Amino acid sequence: MTDQRPVAQASATETGPLLEMRGISQVFPGVKALDSVSISLFPGQVTALIGENGAGKSTLVKILTGIYRPNEGEMLIDGQPAAFHSAQAAIDAGVTAIHQETVLFDELTVGENIFLGHAPRTRFGTIDWREINNRSKALMSQLESEIDPTIRLRDLSIAQRHLVAIARALSVEARIVIMDEPTAALSRKEIDDLFRIVENLKRQGKAILFISHKFDEVYEIAENFVVFRDGRAVGQGRLKDTPQDEIVRLMVGRDVKDVFPKTRVEIGAPVLSVERYSHPTEFRDISFELRRGEILGIYGLIGAGRSELCQSLFGITRPSTGQLFLEDRPIDIRSSSDAIRAGIVYVPEERGRHGLALPMPIFQNMSLPSLGQTSRSGFLKAANELALARKYAERLDLRAAALSVPVGTLSGGNQQKVVIGKWLATRPKVIILDEPTKGIDIGSKAAVHGFISELAAEGLSIIMVSSELPEILGMSDRVMVMREGLMAGMFERDRLSAETLVRAATGNA
Repeated sequence: MTDQRPVAQASATETGPLLEMRGISQVFPGVKALDSVSISLFPGQVTALIGENGAGKSTLVKILTGIYRPNEGEMLIDGQPAAFHSAQAAIDAGVTAIHQETVLFDELTVGENIFLGHAPRTRFGTIDWREINNRSKALMSQLESEIDPTIRLRDLSIAQRHLVAIARALSVEARIVIMDEPTAALSRKEIDDLFRIVENLKRQGKAILFISHKFDEVYEIAENFVVFRDGRAVGQGRLKDTPQDEIVRLMVGRDVKDVFPKTRVEIGAPVLSVERYSHPTEFRDISFELRRGEILGIYGLIGAGRSELCQSLFGITRPSTGQLFLEDRPIDIRSSSDAIRAGIVYVPEERGRHGLALPMPIFQNMSLPSLGQTSRSGFLKAANELALARKYAERLDLRAAALSVPVGTLSGGNQQKVVIGKWLATRPKVIILDEPTKGIDIGSKAAVHGFISELAAEGLSIIMVSSELPEILGMSDRVMVMREGLMAGMFERDRLSAETLVRAATGNA
């Protein structure tokens, strides 16, 4: 049932909406992905589409971009009926999307990517390369960038690729721009640059649909919001009139007063000691202790060496110098197998690429590192695998139709629970969490944070790498800041503040 509590409504604009979707429903076999939702996008304004994973956001985007045709409802552009029978029809109508993973081609030049599929032609019908480069240069200049149109995309950074994707959107004279998690892999400076471009697009009268799990970004860049839950639009309005707590409640259907449920734990003796740890190219001279029941946060800007340090502790890469001690005993980690046997496990940042076998069922992913527990006389026992997976699925409150479904069909938050569950099954002493809530919604974040606190209370020692300051501040007992491969500071919980950590990370301490 749709939430009936009042929400501040969007004020009318003089020009009216550029795009309206009314009563849109999308049904798949056994699932109603969208249930009579309505949304309006206004020229010169950003509308944030907010919701948990599985709420229907991606389905709406696919309808807007011509990939799906809705079963019910109507769409209007400038007050006139519109129906997209293909992705090209959506582009022709001025609708384009910029996704988190930019759909571009590494081996093509910037100009070729921008005008792929709609390249200008000479009067002889051949591709006009000079015009491609001139127009590309003009578009990049419009975005306050001097990227050379003739260089190959593979030579650009992630932020520069986003600029190329935006230039491609502008090249087709898009009036409606969809940005789907555009800042997920960007540094704070790159996010600021992107937001300046968004402000420029607003001045040009573009209507922008902005999808993000990061509330600070939503409140910074958007005027309006629509909240989806379970395929329905449960609230909409002006962000300036709506407190964050209200939006969280709309998203999850309940009050989430504490997204960072930090449990007070008695910190024990050192479990892992790292002494003068160095890598030839990534980090050097890192020393710290991790204690029983402690959550040690590691913060720093992109490129600071945080993930590289954690991967070395897990045996993915070898250090050039340094020593590890586990419970006062020296250990030599030459491989990930050595780390697992010692009781050190690692939940990677890119769970889909490095943490899971997406086509395999949940129960096989869960049991993969624990085959010794689930086999007998050298033969795997499916019943044992299922029993192990069921134990940790229940403990983590995993939401899935069955443990036999492919793990790739789960939401981001549930995939993360599978990765954590498979490592807990090995009964580790130290668990390293690299960006544990990256790309998952606020409700799933609260659940993951709650479980992390439970693990610490049970005596597990935790290293948590995060780029999100609220997460670092809310969950850590201590924080180690890294900058350019060096340890820039170690801060106790009572000395933590956003300003302190940012100053250390940027070298302004």
